[in-house]
Amino acid sequence: MGEVKEYIHLFETENEYNTKRNFDYLEPWVSYTEDNTKVNYNMTEEERKFSTPLTFEITGDGDIYWKAKSDNSLRTIEYKKNDEDWVTITSSTGGTSITVSSGDTVLFRAPQGVTYTTLSDTYEKANFFSGCTCTFNVKGNVMSLLDANNFSTMSSLTASLVFTCLFRYCTGLTDASKLILPADNLTVECYREMFANCSNLVGVPKLPAMNLGEGCYNGMFHDCTNLTTVPELPATTLASNCYDFMFASDTGLTDASGLVLPATTLANNCYSQMFRGCTSLTTTPELPATTLANRCYYYMFRECTGLTTAPELPATTLADGCYYRMFYGCTSLTTAPELPATTLVNECYRGMFGWCTELNYIKCLATDISATDCTLDWVESVASSGTFVAANDGVDWTIGVNGIPVNWNRINEKSQPLTF
Repeated sequence: MGEVKEYIHLFETENEYNTKRNFDYLEPWVSYTEDNTKVNYNMTEEERKFSTPLTFEITGDGDIYWKAKSDNSLRTIEYKKNDEDWVTITSSTGGTSITVSSGDTVLFRAPQGVTYTTLSDTYEKANFFSGCTCTFNVKGNVMSLLDANNFSTMSSLTASLVFTCLFRYCTGLTDASKLILPADNLTVECYREMFANCSNLVGVPKLPAMNLGEGCYNGMFHDCTNLTTVPELPATTLASNCYDFMFASDTGLTDASGLVLPATTLANNCYSQMFRGCTSLTTTPELPATTLANRCYYYMFRECTGLTTAPELPATTLADGCYYRMFYGCTSLTTAPELPATTLVNECYRGMFGWCTELNYIKCLATDISATDCTLDWVESVASSGTFVAANDGVDWTIGVNGIPVNWNRINEKSQPLTF
């Protein structure tokens, strides 16, 4: 056998490595640190991100708390502060604390030899970093909490509720833009309320997953009141409740027009309450879908009181409850999106424009309005006068909250042909 030689050199910094590589050394050269994480400076920057454990960069003094919702579902993890040794901690209902100071760096991983499939057996038995009193940013690969040795190559989740509530009520968390969520295959409620009530969060992680799970992003950023930007959502195949409540009550969010929602075939409740209570929102994402699902837009923009322009709704074939109270309480909306569908279905427009107190124009081209509760309360408490454009004079609209608002002017787009 030929002689095998290993060339290993310890560089103190990446700059030192690059200098040596340019002048004196032939590749490959492997550089490493003497903690848990080997660092190969021949890696790309992207590869290095995936190899970095979940990391807290501390910007203000305080405590990190590793908590459990129940004594029946505790999780043990390890942390390493700065250059100190790895320390084992177990979650508790009161919170197991780590005292930190500004400038500290804290890494987290699963215990050596332990592989978790989830940090939460049920929603009521979640484990999370909730209520931390320090200020901090997060980066690195969240999968290190599941497996200390193989996290850099993990790309799928296999259990429900994996990271639910992980940073909930961490009001000191400001930037998660460098956090890596590498899973492409998501599971039921895996990121549910992950950043909920992080009231000072301004930077969000990328969400690259293309295969979603039921409720996977449910409430992920709700009540993040300083959030002004939203992540890209590239998935084209959706799952039921996948974006339910995702940005609800994010009162600092003003413009969502840059958000692309590329799916053209929807799933039940997929966008339900997605922007509910975003009171500063003035512009919305486009909604290109033409194949709808039951309650797919349920409450999507409810109580978005700053919304002045509604997105186009191109679908001509509806689904039960598809637009149920979609714009309910949008008190600044004056013009409804054109409604091109000719046949209505059960509850499809129920409460759709209720309490849109400034709304004064609706164009609805439906000719069959016989489905159960299809327009129940759909124009409750809209403007006291306005214009309603109907398909033709043969459509028997009632006057009132279930039909054409009282004192509105009806215009028929076409006259009904005479029959003899």
